[in-house]
Amino acid sequence: MQDNLPELRDIHLPAEDISVFPLAYGWWVLAAAVIILVLVIRLLRLLWRKSRRRYALRLLDNARRPELSSAVKMSEILRRICVYKYPAAAALFGKDWLDFLNNRAKSKISGRAAQLLLDAPYIGADSKVYGREEIDALYLFCRDWIGENL
Repeated sequence: MQDNLPELRDIHLPAEDISVFPLAYGWWVLAAAVIILVLVIRLLRLLWRKSRRRYALRLLDNARRPELSSAVKMSEILRRICVYKYPAAAALFGKDWLDFLNNRAKSKISGRAAQLLLDAPYIGADSKVYGREEIDALYLFCRDWIGENL
């Protein structure tokens, strides 16, 4: 048998520690996928939130008429939003209802437009108590309130 020992060499350790960087391509792909997933989720949530707002504003625009019945529909739209977003507020009425709406709005409703919001469900369709100015003021308040709260 021949002696193989002269051909063996000593084991040499590396001079410095092996670094984990640069990362392999798979890790970069995984990191990019996570970032893209987070961005897509945020975009979908934004679109979902805006679509509710657009839907409510479309309902409000369809309800806008010079008749008193439009004030009833505007009141119903505000109630529907409160049932969805503020469930405890859906049972409010009168001054408490106005205070709740004003507390969550930058532009407050007051005067005859506020009274129209309270009285509209109980007034007959042929009543001439409220005019177009109050209906328009109520419409603008509802539009601003929906924009701020949805």
